[in-house]
Amino acid sequence: MLDIQEILKKVSLIEIRTRKVVNELLAGEYHSTFKGQGMEFMDVRPYQPGDDFRTIDWNVTSRTGDLHVKQYHEEREQTILFAVDVSGSLRFGTTGRLKSEVLAEVVALLAFSAVRNQDRVGLLLFSDRVELFIPPRKGREHVLRLVREIIYFTPAGRGTDFDGALAALSRLFPRRATVFLCSDFLDLPGRALGVLARRHDVTAVSVEDPAELDLPPAGWMEWMDPETGRHGWADTSSARLRQRFAALRARQRQLMIQHLRRGGLDHVALSTREDVVRPLLAFFRRREKRRAA
Repeated sequence: MLDIQEILKKVSLIEIRTRKVVNELLAGEYHSTFKGQGMEFMDVRPYQPGDDFRTIDWNVTSRTGDLHVKQYHEEREQTILFAVDVSGSLRFGTTGRLKSEVLAEVVALLAFSAVRNQDRVGLLLFSDRVELFIPPRKGREHVLRLVREIIYFTPAGRGTDFDGALAALSRLFPRRATVFLCSDFLDLPGRALGVLARRHDVTAVSVEDPAELDLPPAGWMEWMDPETGRHGWADTSSARLRQRFAALRARQRQLMIQHLRRGGLDHVALSTREDVVRPLLAFFRRREKRRAA
């Protein structure tokens, strides 16, 4: 049984670690990147040099004989949803933190940036079933609850069912939202990902551990699949075995990237060995550059 004080301490440390980054780096980048779900028409005004020609109101222009442009009001408030994989493979890490803890930190950074911009954030935890759904809300305490659940929630399932989780999100949110799909993607989503991505703005957040990429030459080791319970032995002193393993994992990573790209998703790649801030900043700036193009 986890001690409640230890839980609160770890969640508090994540808040402290993320607060400065949000205040100094991410909040402004977030606001620039996620400018709202739409624009509401307000009025027209005379054209001024530098105005976007695509906003010209040709009806008013033809009626008055002078160029006029449409003015819009940005619909600022957004709904941000985090769909987080809590299957058995996420409870793994060899660098001092688990993959699930890395996802909790990146969710904290994004969620605190969101609520600072008056957006609502919600959470869906899934394994081979939908484990928990927390409806979107605003506020610091709400974000801390999301972080706590990602780290300490005990799932009933061990496997991964992307399609069930994504279909549930599609049912729960018929209106457009921003979705961060967080997983190690050792399995890949099926058709439900394409359905979700056509309706929502979906970004994949992947996490990996260095030990999943290269086997250490440690001799005979017992292995167990945390999602199926299957186990066996392997002689990691074999250079051929290590090479085959590395080639297989490299191929799996490439297939994951191709699969996400075909689905039209943005992708943020994280590692338990590295800081999460740099990949997030790169993601924000990629999106802002595309938006400005």
